Amino acid sequence: MEKLDWPPTKIKAFRQALLNWYDAEKRDLPWRRDHDPYHILISETMLQQTQVATVIPYYERFLAQFPTVKALAAAPEAAVMKAWEGLGYYSRARRLQQAAQQVVRDYGGQWPTTAAELQALSGIGPYTAGAIASIAFNEAVPAIDGNAFRVFARLFCIEDDIAKPQTRGRFEALIGQLIDPERPGDFNQAVMDLGSSYMRAKDPDPAHSPVVAFDQSYQTNRVLDFPVKTKKPRPKVVPYFALAIESPAGWLLEQRPNSGMLADLWMFPLVARAELEGDLDAQIAQAAAQFAAEAGIAVELQLADAKLVKHTFTHQQWQLTLLTAAAPAFDLAVLPARWVPAAKLAAVALPTVQKKLFKALNGGK
Repeated sequence: MEKLDWPPTKIKAFRQALLNWYDAEKRDLPWRRDHDPYHILISETMLQQTQVATVIPYYERFLAQFPTVKALAAAPEAAVMKAWEGLGYYSRARRLQQAAQQVVRDYGGQWPTTAAELQALSGIGPYTAGAIASIAFNEAVPAIDGNAFRVFARLFCIEDDIAKPQTRGRFEALIGQLIDPERPGDFNQAVMDLGSSYMRAKDPDPAHSPVVAFDQSYQTNRVLDFPVKTKKPRPKVVPYFALAIESPAGWLLEQRPNSGMLADLWMFPLVARAELEGDLDAQIAQAAAQFAAEAGIAVELQLADAKLVKHTFTHQQWQLTLLTAAAPAFDLAVLPARWVPAAKLAAVALPTVQKKLFKALNGGK
């Protein structure tokens, strides 16, 4: 383990400076008003890939609908997906419910109290486990997210690439020697606040940071050199036809496969254009033939008067060309699909990309 070369007096001074600032300036966030591990898990799961301001109303509505871990564990999955609608990355919601079910089923409703034990729950990795264990159960373990990587990379001018898994071990060792053993939860939350304010990624203000005296990157005029991180490759463009098929019974929505992108969610049937050949008219004809083979009925697909819909995931950008068709309300026995009247669409958990498709059909409204 890498030994921190600070004397005890400097460690104590750092803790005091950070926590005094946190006590005076900490953000008033709804999940900070108690130390309930269920509340912490919901908030940390929602905050993955999502901004705080966006999360707050979702968190409050979600907790009102599923007030306890037992309520979430027992809820229909469709209700959980609907409550999550609009946050994206729906696998987070499934893992959240699975973790709740584990707590109820395997632990009798009592939460594991250490970071190591918490990682046995679905979807809980080192960061979330550290956050829950330190805030709810006062375990002196670091919670290392992007904010913590940035803060401590700058404090110590750490050149290691934070995109590499082995780098976490070095940060864990250093932070583990700095974390306040009396207030580990507040220490971790102070680091989160520091990383989103004075030591944020863009336009930081290190000169006024409460820990400026300990910031090696500021003292050497290298703030924006840290953290070191390999750039992610650009998302791969994946073109599709989206089949907007309407009958007197409503819109045809197909359930996505139970693994992969948007697993189990409902949207227009998609046809991968990379598998088709020829010009646009030829591809539309092939898409119609493919759908007919899968559904057992022929429909006449036409190019919609709608703009190309783009939706970016972490590693892919879907580019969807809308095709429309009017059809009778044919039997759906061979498809994992259903007819949904326009008036009942609000009751279905629709992924954001599907909402974009409806909006494009309506001329952007």
